[in-house]
Amino acid sequence: MAASPNPLHRLLDLSHQLGREDRRLAILGEGNTSVRVSIDTFLVKASGSNLATLSDASVTECNFSALLPLLGKKSMPDAEIDRALLASRLNADAKKPSVEAIFHAYLLALPGVNYVGHTHPIAVNRLLCSKHARTFAQRRLFPDEIVCCGVESVFVPYTDPGLKLAQAIRTAVVACIKRLARPPRVILLENHGLIALGATSQAVLAATLMAAKAAEIFIGAAAAGGQPHFLSAAQVARIAGRPDEHYRQQALGL
Repeated sequence: MAASPNPLHRLLDLSHQLGREDRRLAILGEGNTSVRVSIDTFLVKASGSNLATLSDASVTECNFSALLPLLGKKSMPDAEIDRALLASRLNADAKKPSVEAIFHAYLLALPGVNYVGHTHPIAVNRLLCSKHARTFAQRRLFPDEIVCCGVESVFVPYTDPGLKLAQAIRTAVVACIKRLARPPRVILLENHGLIALGATSQAVLAATLMAAKAAEIFIGAAAAGGQPHFLSAAQVARIAGRPDEHYRQQALGL
């Protein structure tokens, strides 16, 4: 699926939505966003910029071909990674892309993925920094969580941001695609944050907001009496396969 005919405007709007202070998804320079422009290039938030106030001057267009080969490297010095990030820019005067542009490049190269949004939601991180992190990724609590976030989220054990994290994300996503025959909607990074991906900016925003809601419900349910009551695997599969839910996904731009 082709990206929006106005990818920069869509990316800025998505960034501002994810960066809203009242949503508690990202503060200061946290998080980053990206959009696929063509088969060759993508736009990504520049390092150190703020999602809530992101402007076109803080968005950098990068070449996939300069970053995707890095995923095959066993190791690279930080200085070499930094040079690769700078070399990936179409415009040498543009700001340096986030170090996480490497995983953005990988995810945007997946079929059907045009937008990626990475945030650090407070509610989600309460779980990702706890013993419940993997359970939160694997189980579902209510129907709309399945509609917006998929039947399960990819879980990535803690890995330092940068090339190693991008490689860990690729390994986990490949395993997910083998199981489900499609890319995930949500990736959860232990002790770090959330990545949402989709064909549209609406899908990324919906998955992020619904994951944050699910985290709040998980925490509340656990506080009300131990282990939350999860939907069964059969219930999850039935909801995911219902025609009316597919219709809702289409109506919501998911």
